[in-house]
Amino acid sequence: MITAQSPELDRPPSPRSPAACADGTGRLTERFFSDDIDDIAFAKRLCVTCPVMTECLQGAIDRDEQWGVWGGQLLVRGKVVMSKRRRGRPPKEARAEDQLPIIEIPEHLISELRIA
Repeated sequence: MITAQSPELDRPPSPRSPAACADGTGRLTERFFSDDIDDIAFAKRLCVTCPVMTECLQGAIDRDEQWGVWGGQLLVRGKVVMSKRRRGRPPKEARAEDQLPIIEIPEHLISELRIA
């Protein structure tokens, strides 16, 4: 398992794209389209470091993306989802490790998003 402190976050961006997720190998793709809370949290944390985070979210809105982490936001069925729980029965006590990072939505994009 790759953690948020993984060497993946320390690698230089691909020369083809300034996006933090563009490593040129596609190894990170599954993390941005995963149902696993840890993968989603990793993807969102990586987005925070990205110089094109806002443009990425704008592109996802323009393309009507339905799934995945785009510009730091988790999209499910085309709507921004602020929280997600693990599969199975929910615990009696909320677990801190299950909380997704909260990333602010740029003001000019709020009106264009559907928020669940």
